[in-house]
Amino acid sequence: MAPPGAGLDFRSDTRTVPDARMRAAMAGAAVGDDVYGDDPTVTRLERTVAELLGTEDALLTPTGTMANLLAPVAAFGPPGAPGPRLIVGAGAHMAFLESDGLRRFGGAEPLTVPQLDDGRPEPGALAALLAAGAGRPTVVCLENTSMMRCGNALDAGATRAVAALAHRYGAHLHLDGARLANAAVALGVRPAELAEPADSVAFSVSKGLGAPVGGLLCGTGEFIARARELRTWLGGSLHQAGVLAAPALVALGRLPDLAADHRTAAALAAGLTAVPGVELIRPPRPTNMVMARVPGLAAGECAARLAGHGVRVLPLPNGHVRFAVHRAHDIIGVRAAVRAFAAVAATAQPATDGELPGRGASLTSMEEA
Repeated sequence: MAPPGAGLDFRSDTRTVPDARMRAAMAGAAVGDDVYGDDPTVTRLERTVAELLGTEDALLTPTGTMANLLAPVAAFGPPGAPGPRLIVGAGAHMAFLESDGLRRFGGAEPLTVPQLDDGRPEPGALAALLAAGAGRPTVVCLENTSMMRCGNALDAGATRAVAALAHRYGAHLHLDGARLANAAVALGVRPAELAEPADSVAFSVSKGLGAPVGGLLCGTGEFIARARELRTWLGGSLHQAGVLAAPALVALGRLPDLAADHRTAAALAAGLTAVPGVELIRPPRPTNMVMARVPGLAAGECAARLAGHGVRVLPLPNGHVRFAVHRAHDIIGVRAAVRAFAAVAATAQPATDGELPGRGASLTSMEEA
C-alpha cells in the first residue's frame, strides 16, 4: 500500500503504509513496558531479528538512524569516554546524512573515504586512515545495500574483506544494514551470512519490509546492554511498544516478497534504458533501486518535472534521480513512470541560471532515505 493520494511515489521504500494485516496485529498486540523489559511482543521481535542475523541480542530503536548513532558509542566503553573515529564511505547514508548527529550526540569524529563501484571503502584509503589512527578507538562503517551505488548488494566475501582490514588495526566493524534484507534476497543467502563478519549491525524493518516504524541494533549481549542504556539517554525509551513491534513481525514474514520488488525495479531499469538520452547507474548486484539522469538536466529540476507528470522521485547529489521500488509498485506503475520520464527527457533543456548539471538535490530532504 502507498499513502493515500501519493500517485506514483518512488522517493523511498519508507513510503509504504501498514496494511490491514499489520493494523490487526497492532490492535491485538500483547504489550508490557519495554523500559522494564516486559513487553512480550518487543522481546519476541528482538529475539527473532537476533536469530535472523545470527547475533546474540538485538535492541529495538525508533529509527535506523538511532541504531547507527548508538553503535559507535556502545562499541567503545561507557558514556563520557573519548568518542571514536568513524571511517565511512563518502557516499554512505552515515556520511552525509547522519554525520552531524554522530558528531554532536555520539562524540564521534566522522572521516570519509572514497568508495569502490560496489560501495565498499577503497582499501588503500581505508588502510591509510586506520594506520594513521592506530591505537585510537575506531569504527569502520559499511553499508549494505549501498545507497549511492544504486542499491548494490554486497556479498559476505566483500564484507569479510573489510572486516579483516578493520580488525587488523583493532577497529570495530559496524554494518549499516538498513536494506540488508534486500541484499540477502538478491544474493539468495540468509541475512545471517551477510551479517556474520560485522561486530554490530543496524537493521531496518521500515524500508522495503514495509513496517510503519523501527530499526534494530544487533550485536553481542554486552554490546546491546550498553546500547540499551544509551537509548534511554537519547530519549528513546519505549513503553507499550508492542504495537510497533507487532507489524514489524508481520513485515519479517514477508522477507521473500522483496524478490518481487527487485523484479519490478529490473523492469523499470529496462524501460528507462530504452528512453533516448537517459543514462542509468548499473550496479553489479541490483536490488530495488534505479538511478537515472538526463544529461544537462539538474536532478532537482528533473524531479520537479516528473512530479508534474504524477511521478515522485528523489533527486541525488550525483545528478541522478532515484526510484526506490517497494510493494506498492507494479508493472502498470512502471510503464507510467517510463512514459513520464520519456516525456521529460524529450523536452529537457540544459540547466540554467548557473546551476550545474546534477545540482539541485537537497540533502536535508533525504533524512530517512
